[in-house]
Formats: sequence, structure tokens, C-alpha cells
Amino acid sequence: MSFELFVSLRYLLARRRQTFISLITFISIAGVAVGVMALIVVLAVMNGFQEDLRSRILGITSHVVAGRFDGSIADYRELIDEIEKEPGVVAAAPYIYSQVMINSGRGVSGALLRGINPESASRVIDIRKDMKMGSLDGLNRPASESDSSIEYPGIVVGAELATTLGVGLDDWVTLISPTGRLTPMGQVPKSKPFQVVGIFQSGMFEYDNTLAYIGMGTAQQFLGMPDEVSGIEVKVEDIYDARAIGERILGRLGPSFWVRDWMQMNRNLFSALKLEKVVMFIILTLIVLVAAFNIVGSLIMMVMEKTRDIAILKAMGATTAAIRKIFVFEGLMIGISGTVLGVMGGFGLCSLLARYQFIELPRDVYNLSTLPVRMQAFDVVVICFSAIVISLIATLYPSRQAAKLDPAEALRYE
Repeated sequence: MSFELFVSLRYLLARRRQTFISLITFISIAGVAVGVMALIVVLAVMNGFQEDLRSRILGITSHVVAGRFDGSIADYRELIDEIEKEPGVVAAAPYIYSQVMINSGRGVSGALLRGINPESASRVIDIRKDMKMGSLDGLNRPASESDSSIEYPGIVVGAELATTLGVGLDDWVTLISPTGRLTPMGQVPKSKPFQVVGIFQSGMFEYDNTLAYIGMGTAQQFLGMPDEVSGIEVKVEDIYDARAIGERILGRLGPSFWVRDWMQMNRNLFSALKLEKVVMFIILTLIVLVAAFNIVGSLIMMVMEKTRDIAILKAMGATTAAIRKIFVFEGLMIGISGTVLGVMGGFGLCSLLARYQFIELPRDVYNLSTLPVRMQAFDVVVICFSAIVISLIATLYPSRQAAKLDPAEALRYE
């Protein structure tokens, strides 16, 4: 143990004549601990919200989407085989996309209609886990050209859309497509009855209130797309490598295609969450800054209390750098002690939140019943580093003042 560290430990731990200075030291440690703990808990909750939101989005949308600029894709089977050869691609599936009106007799609403093959789509998106009632397998019900057929094709709608339409499982709805058929009377919207075979709830209001799924063959027949699809959905192994894989897929498909990844499609939402996380980090760091002012005040008063000791150390040969190190080490020990206590408190509180879930949220607002907590090692490292650096900066002025002390002046009246 170095001489400077030994003296700083004695100053920090030994009983002092001025109890008030010891109280300020403990307040400084507590301030750093509270700031670090608040940062860990708040960032863990924000990470939890972000991961929960990402999982909900990726349960409905795929990691990468490809389409053709000039419209539908006819040779989609060959393109899917080509895409699945790309390293990092798990699966690919076709889909059909169109805007329609849905009429239930009790309500009317616009919707985004998606035609999918339940088997291939389930390998790309996780919609099966969001099914609230019914099953996707009902979409395999064969389509009929005649509306008077006893068995109509199935449709799966979002929970909010079902509420708007006033329908439940096995109820009937009518789809109306604006791209209708041409008759002697002009363009007539095409309509067809469907039976609700499933209701899903993703937790995202935008999806639950607008999305409806029907079978691929039914969609092709209803929208007049003979053996054509709107695009291809792709699932990749690493969701954070989706952009690079998308660029390689675009290279395979050619310039007549466009490719977007999930981060591009939800850029505004995740950018807002990232900005909010940064702002919260900056705001909560102010708690550590307040504790740093306490460290400055504590060290300045300690220098005043230890003026005689500093003078004696200098008279015995202690250098200016050694005196400076004594008070720098003391401030660092206050910062490190508070940081360690804060990390322990943050981990403990996050563990309690994750295990007992005693903070409840209004489910109709957040679609969550409790706070989601996800601690990340990088965030903890950044928080600890920031707290220790702030504590180190707080020691610079008091240690400089102590090092400038003239031993002759300090001992003149002793």
C-alpha cells in the first residue's frame, strides 16, 4: 500500500474532531449511491420497454421485406429459393398486401389486408403466439367463387378491429375491395363474405386496429392476382444484421426490387426511444453531480481541518504531488464506495421488480401489467465509469488547494 493511499484511508475512516465533516462525507457517498441506483433502474426499465416493443413489432412484421417497384411478383417461388441461399437467412415467405373496407353489419372500418400461407408465414413471423382466440389454420379453408356457398373462407382480425366491428369468433364480415371489377355500369367494388376464424392481440394498437389476415389463395382470387404476390418476407438469424443481409438480398434480386429491414420500417419509433433514453441518462446524472458538490465541500473542509497535518507532512518531506494524491484518493474512495453501493442497490431493486412485479401499469394504456426490466452490462459499465469520473473531477480543486499549502504559514502559530 502506498503512503498516499494509507494516509487517505486514515483520514476517511478515523474519527474526527469535526463530526459535521464526517456527516457530509456519508451524505456524499449516499448521494452517489442514489444517483447510480436511479440510473441503473430507469435505464433497465427503458431497455425493458424497448425490448418488449421490439418483440411485439417483430411478432407481426418480418425482419426484412422485399418487393418490386413496378407492382406484384409473379416468379416469387424462384426468388424465395434464391433468397434462402443467402447466409444468415432463416426462412422466406410470400405475402399479399392491400387496403380494404370491412363491414360487419354492426360497424365499418378500413383495414390493411394481408394474404399469407399460415405454414410458411409462421416460419417468418410469430403471429401464432399472439392468437387470442381461434387459429391461423382456419385460413386454409378453401375459397369459393360463389357467395352462396355454405362454407366461406376464413379471416383473422386484430382484437381492436374486432371490437370496432362488433364481431367475435365465427361471426361474419364482408370485405370490400376498391379495386373492383369492370361492368357495363362502370367500375364496381368487389365484395365477399368471410367468417372470423381467429382474433389476435399483439399489444400494438396500430396493428390490432388495422390488420386482417386471409389465406394466400383466397387473397389472390379476391384481389384478382393470379399466382402473384405483393412481396416476400424474410427472417434472419441476427436481427441486428438485417440491414447488411437486406443489402445482399437486393444484390441478388436486382435493381427492379426494393428491400427494407425492420429498423428502417420503424426508424422514427426506435429513434424516439433512443433519444428518450439518452435524455433520461443526462437528467439523472445530475443526481451524481449534486453528490459531487458534496464531495468538493467535504474535501475542502477536511483540508481546513487537516491544515496542521498537511504542514507537518510537507515539513517531513512529502511532495506537493503526494499531498494532492492523498485527497484525490479520498475523493475517489467516496465515489467508488457510492458507486458500489448504488450498483448493489440497482441490481437488488431490478431483481425485485422482475421477480415480484409489485408496480402495476394500466393495461389499456401500456398493454403491459407490470414494468419490464432488462439490465444491460454496457449501461452499467457506462454508469459506473461516469460516476467515478465525476467524483475524480470533484477532487481536483480541493487537492490542488491542499498541495499549495505553505507549511511555514500553517505552523507559525502552533
